[in-house]
Amino acid sequence: MSRIGKKPVQLPDKVQFALNGNVISIKGPKGNLERELHPAIKIDINDSVVTVSTDTSNKKKVALQGLFRSLISNMVTGVTNGYEKKLVLSGIGYRAEVKGKSLILNVGYSNPVDFQIPDGIQANVEKNTQITLSGIDKELLGQTAANIRDLRPPEPYKGKGIMYAGERIIRKAGKTAGKE
Repeated sequence: MSRIGKKPVQLPDKVQFALNGNVISIKGPKGNLERELHPAIKIDINDSVVTVSTDTSNKKKVALQGLFRSLISNMVTGVTNGYEKKLVLSGIGYRAEVKGKSLILNVGYSNPVDFQIPDGIQANVEKNTQITLSGIDKELLGQTAANIRDLRPPEPYKGKGIMYAGERIIRKAGKTAGKE
């Protein structure tokens, strides 16, 4: 059995949980999130505790139980506290700027890159090289951060590129390191 899937999800006072057919809807102070359930998953709501259950004879269903329990927990955290990811631009002349719903990135290409920020995600740029993304949907936030990072991933020789804050780039030695 799934250890994570068996744990109940505690709902804070400000969060409303609704189950319509196989669609979960969670409302909180920061916004609303919805997700469709897999048919093998069953949800039980008692007071302010949500329990996820399924048939434990199939390994795939047990994995789905743990997955949906984590997704529900992430949704509850998102509508109460929200999520935040930080990206850092490293390189000479690399800078970012927010204009409306687009993020303009100068990251070493001949033209600036215009990245459209999806709905539900807010972007903020500090010191021209630090991008802070925030939102209530953890999945969308992580995918947006990964898409921005993929525009210019950090390279191993000089460490230039777009990286997550706190990410450690393993550096390689250049050509002169091999000569004696």
